[in-house]
Amino acid sequence: MIYQSFAELYDELFDPAMYDQWLDFVTDRVDPTSGELLDLACGSGRLGVLLAEHGYQVSGLDLSEDMLALAAKHAEEADVALPLVAGDMMDLSVLGEYQTVTCFADSFCYLPDLTAVTQAFAQVHDHLAVGGQFLFDVITPHQTDDVYPGYMYNYVDDIRAFVWTSYGIEDETHAAEHDLTFFTQNPKTGEYRKVTELHHERTYPLADYQTALKQAGLTLKRVSADFGANEVTSETTRWFFEVTREA
Repeated sequence: MIYQSFAELYDELFDPAMYDQWLDFVTDRVDPTSGELLDLACGSGRLGVLLAEHGYQVSGLDLSEDMLALAAKHAEEADVALPLVAGDMMDLSVLGEYQTVTCFADSFCYLPDLTAVTQAFAQVHDHLAVGGQFLFDVITPHQTDDVYPGYMYNYVDDIRAFVWTSYGIEDETHAAEHDLTFFTQNPKTGEYRKVTELHHERTYPLADYQTALKQAGLTLKRVSADFGANEVTSETTRWFFEVTREA
């Protein structure tokens, strides 16, 4: 394909090792025979496919039709069942009940405010079986306030280039913007096409997430760092949450 969508370019350049780490985080905590699993904000379906290959009965939900098309393609290539739903995590009323819900890649940080995060947690509660597990991650204020401002990543090969620049936001607490730009070459003409997207992320102090989960009727069991391998410190860049629904 000469001209690729942003979703395809992003999918191709995303670090595949992270999907293996998310997979390990889930498989260490969830028995594949325990029941249905829903992967919220499933994106291109890379994690969903891995979970299906490991025996999980997994479905995916995402807001982006482009990402869901990629997820369907990846599932077909892997010859696994991965039911997909186009939808918003703020309203899961079209879905049934799941024994496990996952949501990774700091997807909750793309919601506009803490009220929206709490509403999304409440939706998870309403579609999580009693005794079920809710596993997710978010970036920390240390990441938004200290790591992202001035961060830059560049990638170049023979036919494309990728520039990622991150900025802090002065008038918004614990927020960052990511300016993502791809240049892809038309092999017939040698001309480059520019594709850009601006991503906005916001996170909150750990106590705010704890309160939001409690308000949603969920019970927090553990918060960790490094995909569950270590305890949280002031230098932690991403929190990993293990949550249950007890009633």
